[in-house]
Amino acid sequence: MTPTPDTQLEAADFWFDPACPWAWMTSRWMLEVEQVRAVQTSWHVMSLAVLNEDREGDRSNQWAPVRVLIAAEAAHGNDVLLPLYTAMGRRIHNEGRGLSREVIVAALDEVGLPASLIEAGDTGKYDDLLRKSHKAGIDLVGMDVGTPVISVNGTAFFGPVVTPAPKGEAAGRLWDGVLLVAGTEGFFEIKRTRDKEPSFD
Repeated sequence: MTPTPDTQLEAADFWFDPACPWAWMTSRWMLEVEQVRAVQTSWHVMSLAVLNEDREGDRSNQWAPVRVLIAAEAAHGNDVLLPLYTAMGRRIHNEGRGLSREVIVAALDEVGLPASLIEAGDTGKYDDLLRKSHKAGIDLVGMDVGTPVISVNGTAFFGPVVTPAPKGEAAGRLWDGVLLVAGTEGFFEIKRTRDKEPSFD
């Protein structure tokens, strides 16, 4: 919503991994929420590769995007995360181009960041910062969840997992409901089996 001088904006924090299609859906919903509720979001990186590194499975392709995002934030500030995530996410999910090096380079170019940041994807140079950012989010909700994590007014939760991303006032109503249940003392979980794939329309 358009803030007025008297508007008190709620500060929300959103942790994401660009590899996750469900986090991508939720991030697009969060942008809709900002249009209809007095909320301002700060964006942070978490990592499925870090979360699952002690479990079986090859997650080698999940490291480069989050490492590049953290390197970009370290060099250019937090404000670059959302546009870079958006440029990556559109290519990865909407266009179905996956987690390739070419996708990351194209995203860097789109938002005017140096192509040299791609080099961070091949090293652990920024992994301490990545793990610190990841831990800040996961510590709020515990190890039994993934991405995204949202925190607002002392309430933190995983999700919501929803497709397609609600728009307009429907996005606002979902926000209101999520805050209501997540803010209830002793509330932990609502869940049902997903019977739809992510819809990026």
